[in-house]
This record gives sequence, structure tokens and C-alpha cells, in this order.
Amino acid sequence: MNPQDMNRRRFIATSAAAAWAANASATAQPAKGPNDRLGVGIIGCGGRSAAHIGALQELAERDKSVEIVALCDVYRPRLQKTIEKLGHPLDTYMDHRELLANPKVDMVCIATPDHHHGYQALDALKAGKHVYCEKPMTHWRQFALAKEVAKAAAASPCAFQLGAQRMSDSAFHQMRKLVQDGLIGQPIHAECGIFRTGDWGERGMPIEDPNVQPGPDLLWDAFLGDAPKRPFEASRFFRWRMYEDYAGGPVTDLYPHVLTQMIHMLGVKMPSKVVASGGIYRYPEREVPDTFNMLIDYPEKISVALLGSQGNSYQATGNRDDIRVPVIRGWDGALTIEKEEIVFIPDDEAAKTGKTPQRFPIEHGYNMLLLMRNWVDCARNGTKALDSGSELAYYTQTALLMGMAAFRGNRTAFFDPEKEEISVG
Repeated sequence: MNPQDMNRRRFIATSAAAAWAANASATAQPAKGPNDRLGVGIIGCGGRSAAHIGALQELAERDKSVEIVALCDVYRPRLQKTIEKLGHPLDTYMDHRELLANPKVDMVCIATPDHHHGYQALDALKAGKHVYCEKPMTHWRQFALAKEVAKAAAASPCAFQLGAQRMSDSAFHQMRKLVQDGLIGQPIHAECGIFRTGDWGERGMPIEDPNVQPGPDLLWDAFLGDAPKRPFEASRFFRWRMYEDYAGGPVTDLYPHVLTQMIHMLGVKMPSKVVASGGIYRYPEREVPDTFNMLIDYPEKISVALLGSQGNSYQATGNRDDIRVPVIRGWDGALTIEKEEIVFIPDDEAAKTGKTPQRFPIEHGYNMLLLMRNWVDCARNGTKALDSGSELAYYTQTALLMGMAAFRGNRTAFFDPEKEEISVG
């Protein structure tokens, strides 16, 4: 994590945040009536956007609360395919700033490569648009940018939701309440992770056109953005998750889906230190790790073990999709999940004082539609009661970027809460 990037685009004082708030308030779209649809712009029309579009279409069919009005992608054939799937004409752009200038757009969904997320989110907030941003919040080398997005979102009247869709699962909100109520006593240790089989590069991101070349239908320089300038390669464009210039492997591509919930359940914020290990153990075509493990220490005297690999899908503690079932251990007992129940297991010493095992039914599982509904409701009501809002996203992203910094430096990453900076030593 080089010092130049650490200082890049940083908000230096509260005056900057105030300027953001004033600008966003001045440019925000006028509040719409209860029967008016919110216009949504889609930034990035690749594979992940299909899930966004599907959820938005379902909301539109259910209550007519939203309408997709514009699309943007740096690859024109994707724009054309998306219009064909939607079945009606839309405003289309190859520059997201032009989409943001469209007065019909009230909200945007960002589903572009990782290194564009933060910049596009900032531009959208500045334009007064509500933001649903795919995880991760930023690329692994963009900590200063993550900080800037968090401060801009906090100062903006607009709703910012990170696409950690498993935060829509009631289990994690129920477990947070049980921890807050003191059921397990003082939390001391937790574990979570993701195990799956598949590199999601060569097999999961096919090269749509091996003969394609940069030009008016493929904006290579726009794709590169702030990443290192390189000659065009079809693999880099279509299979960008394999390359460290644009992605980070499990730590940023996958772990927001499990660490977000854990931070929420424990009620912690910034780590004190992080160590990490792993590497490319199965898929040599990648530049980013396929196996990545982290140990995260928090100043509240809680350690979190975040484990995972894309080389094997077996879940040692149960299975909810490819997610390792979380475990939270406290002085008096532990919480975990078994099938559709939250389970409390008292510690041996606590059992002697009368603590008994308990089970709590999970109210509902996760559904991206619920997270999208939460975002739309907040945008319409002018509230920020978001399941995966900017503050939680920032805490999660900081820990993950500390893991990547520790891994790349083969050392320990530290967080300075006064300077709000990461260092490796």
C-alpha cells in the first residue's frame, strides 16, 4: 500500500465533507410523490448487473416504485444485449458521467470492475444520485478512496447501499441482538469464511469475443481508469477478476459477503492489526490468490478468523450456500447456525452457573430483492436505515485492505485510529 496512494484524493478536513453535503443537496433530484417511480441508471452491464436488473424489474412489477431508464457500459455490445433483454429502448451511454447528467436518473446501480466502484460512487453522490454499489467498496490499492466515499456518503442526503446481499438475512440481525443482550457474555473470538470450487476467471468469465479490439465500441482506456496502463488484451478486459490491477481475489471479491455480517454482529469498527497468508495454490492462470486467510484483531479484545479457498467447497461447520457458517465465541458461550436456527452453546463454566443451550428460529434467509427494497425505501423516504450502508462498508473494506496490505508485504498491517491510516510493519 504505497504512501502516494494512501494520500490520494483524501478528505483533509470537515470543510471538505461540508462541501460535499452542500453540493449533493444542491444537485439532488427533487423528492418524488408516493406514486412516482424512481428512475434507475445501470452503470456496468456485465454479468453482475443481471442480478441488479432482475431485482429492479421485480420491484417494478410489484409496486411500480422504480423504472430502469438508462444504461452505461464501455463495451457497446453489452449495451445492445441488455436493451434486447429488457425489450424496450433506453438512454445509453459509454461514459458514466453522461448518465449521471440525465435528469431522469434518480438512482444508480454500479456493477463495474472493482477499481471503478469508488470513483463512480463519488461522482454519483456529487450528482445527487442514490447509490447501490457492488462490493467491494473500492479496489485493494484504494484505501484513501474508500475513506473518501465513506465521508461523502455520510455527508450526502442520498442513500448508499453496498451490495453485500447476505446482509438481508435476518439471522445476522438476530445474532447481533443476542450479542448486544449479553447472551454470550463478552465476545472474544469469531470465525467466518467462504469455500468454493472454481476460479471464476477462465471458467466463470468467458471471453465474449476473442477477436475484439479497442475502438469506438470498446473503450480500453476508460476500462483501465487509474490502473496501470497496459496494451489491450481480451483476457484482461473480459476476465478482469483474474488480474491484480482490477481485482484482489477472495479477500475483496468474496469476503465482503461474510465479514460485513461479522462486523455488524460484533458491533466493532476498525481493526487494530491484521495478518494474512495464502497464495495461488490451484489456478495458475490467475494473478490474484485463490486461497486467502486472515486474522483480524480489534481493540475491543476480539479476534476474527476469516478463512477461505476457491480450491475446495467443503464446509467444515455446515453450509449455507458456499458460506462457512459463522461462529461467535464469548466468555459465557457461543453462537452459530444450524440449518434454519441460531444455536447458543453455553461455555462449560457458564453451564455450571445455570446457562442452558438455546435455539432461535431464523425469521428469513437472504434475498437480494430485500436489500434492493431496503435501498429503494430509504431513497424514497429520505432515511439511511440501510442494511449495508456506507459506514459498515467502510469498516469492512478497511479490514480487508489491511489484509491485502499484510499479505503483499508479508508483514502485519496496523490501523492508526487518530490519523485514520494503515501502515505495514
